[in-house]
Amino acid sequence: MECKLCQREMENLTIHHLIPRQYLKRKKIADSPTVNICTACHKQIHALFDNKKLARELNTPDKLKQEPKMQKFLSWVRKQKSQKRVIVRMPK
Repeated sequence: MECKLCQREMENLTIHHLIPRQYLKRKKIADSPTVNICTACHKQIHALFDNKKLARELNTPDKLKQEPKMQKFLSWVRKQKSQKRVIVRMPK
């Protein structure tokens, strides 16, 4: 299966809610679109951005791909082997 952000072929993908569930509950919205992404991309998204920014500004795969901090990560992670465990750190 292919990660919708980094396009790496992965054995397992996670479901990323494009509008965070926490935000949905506060706004009393039933559901949001989701996208299947690898664990590394998923962890990086949540390390870089808070739920408010994700809900308001980065709520599509294309918007996530175009965000400069995410672009930098994606260009790096695409070079990593899919079996490699990627460590995600909060930016300084």
